[in-house]
Amino acid sequence: MAENGTDCEQRRFGLAKEQHNGRFQDSLLSERKKRDIEERQSIVLWRKPLITLQYFFLETLINLKDWSIKLWHRRRMVVFFLLLLVILSVAYYIEGAHQQYVQYVEKKCLWCAYWVGLGILSSVGLGTGLHTFLLYLGPHIASVTLAAYECNSVNFPEPPYPDEIICPDEEGTEGAISLWTIISKVRLEACMWGAGTAIGELPPYFMARAARLSGVETDDEEYAEFEEMLEHPQTAQDFATRAKLAVQNLVQKVGFLGILACASIPNPLFDLAGITCGHFLVPFWTFFGATLIGKAIIKMHIQKLFVIITFSKHIVEQMVSLIGIVPSIGPSLQKPFQEYLEAQRKKLHHKVDSGLPQSENWLSWAFEKLVIIMVFYFILSIINSMAQSYAKRLQQSKLSVEKTK
Repeated sequence: MAENGTDCEQRRFGLAKEQHNGRFQDSLLSERKKRDIEERQSIVLWRKPLITLQYFFLETLINLKDWSIKLWHRRRMVVFFLLLLVILSVAYYIEGAHQQYVQYVEKKCLWCAYWVGLGILSSVGLGTGLHTFLLYLGPHIASVTLAAYECNSVNFPEPPYPDEIICPDEEGTEGAISLWTIISKVRLEACMWGAGTAIGELPPYFMARAARLSGVETDDEEYAEFEEMLEHPQTAQDFATRAKLAVQNLVQKVGFLGILACASIPNPLFDLAGITCGHFLVPFWTFFGATLIGKAIIKMHIQKLFVIITFSKHIVEQMVSLIGIVPSIGPSLQKPFQEYLEAQRKKLHHKVDSGLPQSENWLSWAFEKLVIIMVFYFILSIINSMAQSYAKRLQQSKLSVEKTK
């Protein structure tokens, strides 16, 4: 009996020791992950320019190698698209009656590809998104809105539209412009931009789905945070975590309609919806179909209506007049806005004297510089993100070598 009691004590002591060692190892691993994340986040151009550029070029080479291998595995598809490209090139360069249709298709395809590309840049996970709605689509819709009310028409001559907007030669009737007229005019580019944002939401979905199917623990911070949130939902105290849990519960429980609801409103947490759908193996077309409908149709019409109403002629005139009411600085602020609007009206009617040098309005100058700064910052974020990805590869390689020892 004494021996049995001693054996039980030894087993309990062994189990307690294993649990203590396990907790200790988990604590060490957690601390190491935190150190690795902090080390990666310090690899940015303004802190470590040489290392960041070196890692960026190495990561670029690795990605090119991976893409080349993937293309080689799908060489039949590649050959098919190359043959199709050759046939289209022949049709493009051969003279004939079909050229008018070729030029029309080319123009529409390039226009659609331009807005789809801007939509992808706006939502794709590359460290930060380029806010292409504020920089490109919003100003385009605003320009068309102002021009439509000034010209009483949306039949702008093509070309120069869409590169430049001028009023048509025939004058439109007063009051002929409605919200629906302007919405119809900008529907194609708005829907293409919305479709691009839907495509940009796919990487988080595929990442989470691949991690769940393979069973391999991914080192992506967002996915790790998502799994920790699922394991300990009761610890959510701050508003951001509770909002993430609400999005996750809505998508998981409601399915297609939940994804549609999240995609149909401006939602900075939609990346979490993609991770949730991938983690719970929601079918691809359920996720992408709901995202496409929500972003390219419902959300885009909401955003278009907001911009069109905001830049309607009477509202713009009221806002400019209200600026003048501001004490002391009001008149000085109001003057450049009035000059800008007057210059735009003359430009729409093609009344700007080409022989006289035009003074640049400071609003146009400021907007151009803002676009340059945001594009420059976006490029910097891509370089930093890719350099940090290479640093993550090095850390994972070092960790795997230590485990084999």
